[in-house]
Amino acid sequence: MTAKTISLTLKVWRQGRGEKKGCFKTYAARNISTDMSFLEMLDVVNEELTKKGEEPIAFDHDCREGICGMCGAMVNGRAHGHQKETTLCQLHMRHFSDGETIVVEPWRARAFKVVKDLVVDRSPLDQLIQAGGYISVNTGGAPDGNAIPIPKKTAEAAFEAAVCIGCGACVAACPNASAMLFVGAKVSHLALLPQGRPEAARRVQTMIRRMTELGFGNCSNEAECEAECPKGISIVAIARLNRELMKAEFL
Repeated sequence: MTAKTISLTLKVWRQGRGEKKGCFKTYAARNISTDMSFLEMLDVVNEELTKKGEEPIAFDHDCREGICGMCGAMVNGRAHGHQKETTLCQLHMRHFSDGETIVVEPWRARAFKVVKDLVVDRSPLDQLIQAGGYISVNTGGAPDGNAIPIPKKTAEAAFEAAVCIGCGACVAACPNASAMLFVGAKVSHLALLPQGRPEAARRVQTMIRRMTELGFGNCSNEAECEAECPKGISIVAIARLNRELMKAEFL
């Protein structure tokens, strides 16, 4: 069966490396297969720009399997586009209409500096993880799987928080550019497990302090982060983060 093709108009944010200001530029994306992902569509557009001797659109990508978290951009005002729990590299063009105009721009947050076009510096998320430090475990041979009994419900909750890929969609979607869902996920999956308890108080205090230093905002319970998270992480992680902070500060 021959794949359906569509043609689109793209309004893409262009900003040179080191430039403080950018602007939207309009490009035609013709004969795009609906089987393509959004990034593959950008590849096609870039091939045409290269043939014309124009600068291709810079965008982040790596695995293109929805795992690495690098591909994030705003599509029509939505982080990773309008498909629920989908990364941009896994968003397919069959979800767009022929003749549609699509606006594509980078994450907008004080902590995320635009590097070039759709590429932003997401290293502040790495700095938050670094602030969280390590866990205390005995090194050596692999322990038996049942050596530390953990209730199934607790293990599942920890795993649900650990699936965060650090893409930054929660920050970009939040009106305060808060990283609370990201920090909440990182704190949650360790706080729920016995291996993470020894450093739990120091971890949450340090990560919250570092989050403020890096220019992230605070949570005001808008829940856009949960709605836009490509891995479906719940704002329950933020509630757990707040409880961990209260225990660290007052108990």
